[in-house]
Amino acid sequence: MDREVKHGSGTTILVRLVDERTGKVVPDATLFISRLDMSPHGMGAMEAPLEPLPDTLPGYYRFETDLSMVGGWALTLAAKLPGETDPIHRRLVLQAIQ
Repeated sequence: MDREVKHGSGTTILVRLVDERTGKVVPDATLFISRLDMSPHGMGAMEAPLEPLPDTLPGYYRFETDLSMVGGWALTLAAKLPGETDPIHRRLVLQAIQ
């Protein structure tokens, strides 16, 4: 995943889901989008919309959003992996740039 994204409307975020045990990408996971907010800057109440987009590569998941400000944004996701009983939870910090 590229940690820098353009701020503004129609921004695409690409997430690669990797199994930490094998190092391989995980296709066919079910992602639950928790939130996208500016909590890295102490502004957790400032959220951005997040819309899933069709996947183009197995194990890569795309989202469209509108990042109204430059700075740090936190993407919090939960994913249900095929063959696993419990979902995993991760928080990714992105940098919105000009």
